[in-house]
Amino acid sequence: MNGISLRHARVRYGPLEALHGITLTASAPGLTVLLGRNGSGRTTTLRALAGTVPLTDGRVVWDGTDVTHVPAYERARRGLCLVPERQAVFGSLTVRENLELAASAYDLALDAYPQLAPLLTRRADTLSGGEQRMLALSRALLARARVVLVDEPAQGMSPAVAARTYGLLAALDACVVVAEQRLPPALLDRQAIVYELRRGTVVFAGESAELRPR
Repeated sequence: MNGISLRHARVRYGPLEALHGITLTASAPGLTVLLGRNGSGRTTTLRALAGTVPLTDGRVVWDGTDVTHVPAYERARRGLCLVPERQAVFGSLTVRENLELAASAYDLALDAYPQLAPLLTRRADTLSGGEQRMLALSRALLARARVVLVDEPAQGMSPAVAARTYGLLAALDACVVVAEQRLPPALLDRQAIVYELRRGTVVFAGESAELRPR
């Protein structure tokens, strides 16, 4: 099966266990949403898939291959892109320089987010939170990754830009996994698989259509 999955995954931070043997699968292509409040384990789940935190037990399987012990940089080389909630851009570089790190031609990014065009010469650390999210996601779009993991993609964005962002992510020919506290309204009418996490365990798994705004 194409996609990426955690199988009976456990993660510890010192004496505290953040994931308690969870199993979940994100298909490719397709959109998977991890829901949960702060402390639920959703960010740790993304990091475990990306390889930036090690598992204490369980496996990570990508396109049928066990990659549990494959380091994060090698997963990135193979086409996995993680967009964290914080520090997702290079603040000391300009917007243009950030985009050029992902691809020499970045018209696709400006088509996705025209708001970035007048900001190309600005340093990334001078942008608003929403503008930084647009820049970080633009770099992910330019990378043409096979697996895209995004923590709170629409943070700081207006409702219209947030809706556009989810449209862009849903249209990718990739395995896309996003983490949110609540199911965004923009996803209510889109096909997506949802996992709800609570205190490091999966308490719901199903389609987005089964959920209602909370």
